[in-house]
This record gives sequence, C-alpha cells and structure tokens, in this order.
Amino acid sequence: MSYTVPSMAEIGTDWRLVDGVLTAWFDTPSLVEGAAPAGRIVELSAEVAVDLRATGLRVRLGSDKDAEAVSAAARDLGATANPAVLQELSVVFESPNPSGVGGFWQRVLDYAPGDDGGLADPLRRDPALRIRQSTEPRPLRNRVHLDVVRPAAAVEQANLGAASGPFGVCHADPDGNEVDLVPGGALGEGSETADWQAVFSAMACYRITSPTQQRDLAAAAAALADDAGFPLLIDLRPGLVILDSGKDQWEGDAHGLELDFTDLAGKLQTAARELGATADPALPRFAQLFLDAADVAAVRAFWIAALDYTQDRRAGVSDIHDPRRLNPELVFQELDASDTERRRQRNRIHFELAVPADLAQTRLATTVAAGGRILDESADRRRIADPEGNELVIIAGAVDGPPSDA
Repeated sequence: MSYTVPSMAEIGTDWRLVDGVLTAWFDTPSLVEGAAPAGRIVELSAEVAVDLRATGLRVRLGSDKDAEAVSAAARDLGATANPAVLQELSVVFESPNPSGVGGFWQRVLDYAPGDDGGLADPLRRDPALRIRQSTEPRPLRNRVHLDVVRPAAAVEQANLGAASGPFGVCHADPDGNEVDLVPGGALGEGSETADWQAVFSAMACYRITSPTQQRDLAAAAAALADDAGFPLLIDLRPGLVILDSGKDQWEGDAHGLELDFTDLAGKLQTAARELGATADPALPRFAQLFLDAADVAAVRAFWIAALDYTQDRRAGVSDIHDPRRLNPELVFQELDASDTERRRQRNRIHFELAVPADLAQTRLATTVAAGGRILDESADRRRIADPEGNELVIIAGAVDGPPSDA
C-alpha cells in the first residue's frame, strides 16, 4: 500500500499516518459527549470510520481532504486530540504457499483481498492479515493461533471440513496454522434481543440509510449505555452501526457492574428499530490471538508493555486487552516447558504494530525495557523477540509493502 504522506502543516497536528491510514484519536469524558462529534463527523465525510468509546473516539479517513474539517468539528464539541495513543496491530503469516493459506483464512474470516496481497476486514474492526513468502521449514505446531467466533450459519458456510480439538472447533490451514472457529448463538431466548449475537462479545450490526440516521442511532445508543454505566463499543461505518459489548463484558463478573446486559441490549434494539435501522445477523465477528508460553507471567508482562495493554481484572483469566478496545485481545495459555523443540522453532505467525513515526522510538525503548530483544531494524521497522522468541515488528508510520527481511 502506498500513500503520499501529507505534512502536519497540511493536516494539522491531530493526525498521524498509522498503518497507511490517516488516523486521529479525540479524548471525551463519556459516550454521550463523544457521540456529538462522532455524529458531526459522519456527516462530513462519506468514507470515514469512527470508533466511539467511553473515553473518546478514533477517526480514520480515506484521504486528507476532510482532516481539517473533522478536527474543527471535534474541537467545537469539546473533544481533545491525543495522538500518543494511536496504534494498529496486525497479523503476519509467513508461508511457502501464500495463495493456499490466504484462501483458507478468507473463508474463516470472510475478509476481502487487501492492497498488499493480504486480507482485510471489510468492516475495519478486526486485524488485517498479511501473508508473505517464506521457504524456511517449520514443521512443528505453531505457538500462535487465532480464535474466531461467527454466527453458526456463517461457520457452516465457511465449509472447512471436519474439526478437531477438545471442543471440536479447531481447523488448520495448509501450513498447519490453527484456528478455533467457534459458532456463536443468540444472546437471549426472547424476541427483545433477537438482533443480537453472542460471539464472545454481545454484538448487533445495523444497516442504516443515511448519515442522519447513523448519527441519531449513535446518540441514542450512547445515552442508553451511559445511563446504565456500561462502556459500550459503538462503531460507525458507511451504511452501518455496530453495537458491541466487548469480549465477555456482557457477563457481570467481567466489569463488576450490577447490570443485566440483556436488558440494555433490548433497549438498544428498540431504539435502533424505532429509528428504522435493520439488523444484519450475518455480520457479527470476533477475533482474538492466542500465544502459548512456558512462562505465561513473563511473556504476558512483555506484551502488556509492548502493546500498552491492560490485564483482565478477573482472577485466573490470562487475557490482555487494548484499554480502548480498538485492537485484538491476546490470550496466553501454558506450554509444557519440556517441549524444547517446539519452543525453539520460529513461529510462522508474528504480529506487527504500527505506531506514529514520532512515537516509534519511545515504543521501542519500552518494549526492550520489558525484556524484548532486537533481532534487526531499519529506518521504519524494528523486529523484536519476546522472552520466549515470539516476534513483534514495530512499524513507524506507513506500510508500503513487505520488507526484504520479513
């Protein structure tokens, strides 16, 4: 992917190029106060993606022509730019058979071909997959895998063949990279939550017909969630509003609120239908990343620092997550420390973290201080190993295609 990088004089200091996309984050103190600029922004730009959270909103633009107007709208409505929090995590597969691997994961995720030869989420919510040619033999089972949850009908339509594993949901691509493709289900038994799917998150995706309808649904959802004290995720895309609890957050022990989420989901459904929005039950999808580790505590501590993530509050849960719920969750599971050959084998999958160019050196220093080992670096890429050899590439600014040493 190539992009003519605009200067800050052209776009203002609110914006950064992150993974090739012009991106800004604006702090706000609540969903309602974030919904006001979000509603104004979707009326300004036809191809904008807005992720509304209880602490602010992320805005991604297809070009720089609307950047100044978006910044002005955000400022007018009390939102404050904070580019220091911007980042984007993606997944890289190294394969001797990129087309076979790509075809498998396209069926798993229902992604679209990306500009760089990989795969991209058409909803711009779940991590991009990049697939790069490799001839290095790695025959043992990978230490990285993905969990993907989709509606049961979508899982059946993917037609991946017989599953394996203790839960009967594990599939492997032509290289042996694994995915647990889990069928979701209805959030509740009654019609009051019929629009919702439980896909580890509780999620409802609504088709809308105008930016005004989109603005009004975002505002209504924000008001209902704020009234309940619930940090709902509200994502606005062209023609679409996605309402999402976040992983497991609809369960009471995940957030400590005295709240029956199905009651809030019913109110949100009523508001959406009254505004004329139509649920699309095929769209909900959840994806997370798994790392096997012999020393879970040490490896998890590394990734918390490297990604600026937060550890799940519940005892016995190994998950870490982006505090703004903008990037995928990482889950850690224990690997037999005696399995030395598998631990020594380099993974076929690694992660790439794109950060603004002016923040890359700071993030590198944080990652090294957390136990990272620099394997190689160039002007805009630093490849780092965690304490057990799992790899992270920190990318400064844009992505123009695979590096020669990837």
